[in-house]
Amino acid sequence: MTQFFLCSAILFDLDGVLLDSTRVVAQQYIRWAQESGLDPNEVLRAAHGVRTVEVIRRVAPHLDAEAETKKIEEREAAADGIVVMPGAVDLVNSIPRSRWCVVTSGTRFLATTRMRKFGVPVPDILVTADDVRCGKPDPEPYLKGAELLGVKPAECVVLEDAPAGIQAAHAAGMKVISLPTTYPASELQEADVVVSGLAKITVSVGGAGSGGALQVAVSIP
Repeated sequence: MTQFFLCSAILFDLDGVLLDSTRVVAQQYIRWAQESGLDPNEVLRAAHGVRTVEVIRRVAPHLDAEAETKKIEEREAAADGIVVMPGAVDLVNSIPRSRWCVVTSGTRFLATTRMRKFGVPVPDILVTADDVRCGKPDPEPYLKGAELLGVKPAECVVLEDAPAGIQAAHAAGMKVISLPTTYPASELQEADVVVSGLAKITVSVGGAGSGGALQVAVSIP
């Protein structure tokens, strides 16, 4: 079965969607938790899909959140073991550059370092933790992405891997395609559709030129 979405733009989360970085992120949070005398499991439960600074404020309010964020993300940026998600580069390259962006809970330094290091095209529009006051699950990051793309939020489709991101996109009025790369499909049921991988998604442009509606086709078993 194939499910179709028509939209004006596509907004991608980065980690767990375009990059398979879940293991590396977890390793760095565990390392930081142990150094800080915190329960690693508690830190990991708070971490996925959320800005690092907000994770630290939640689990370690006694620490300097900005300084600890810098420490964690510098380690993440230097880490190996991240790979590009199968189909990621082909998918973003099939979309006109003015019609997609990345909306990530990481900082701009971390996002651009990872994309360049591991071969994901850096988009013209990139919304990071540095660009918003409130991170996911607040809708601000996705609303900012739509604004910079010059499209209405209701005309956007989001690709996400975490419940916090799904909640943020829906709160912004957007449709969500989710991948079970970080969480099992059973925890992603708030998404409009869950798909096994990016290779199951194709995007085509309707009409002449690059200004027509985008048709997103999702192949579901």
